[in-house]
Amino acid sequence: MTLLRSLLLFAAAAVAEIGGAWLVWQGVREHRGVLWIGAGVVALGLYGFVATLQPDAHFGRILAAYGGIFVAGSLAWGVVVDGFRPDRWDLVGAAVCLVGVAVIMYAPRT
Repeated sequence: MTLLRSLLLFAAAAVAEIGGAWLVWQGVREHRGVLWIGAGVVALGLYGFVATLQPDAHFGRILAAYGGIFVAGSLAWGVVVDGFRPDRWDLVGAAVCLVGVAVIMYAPRT
């Protein structure tokens, strides 16, 4: 159950951070306005809160592992929201990052 909780929290954090960054991008780069930027800032703040809910108590470990989630999640967001088509190297890089997440977060500790 702890593993499932951790994975769900990583997914929620990814939606909040990537979605927040996308909203800011839309507000600034696509000239959608201050409401989009404000919503993005709120989502980014929510990301910071969600990260604190991880079962592991080590800030550095959580943020390091989340980096891998962010890489893979950003590519997935681009596919779903912006029609981006990753090439094989994007996919290989994301897979390497996710292996790193698994090692950092879920390897047995002595």
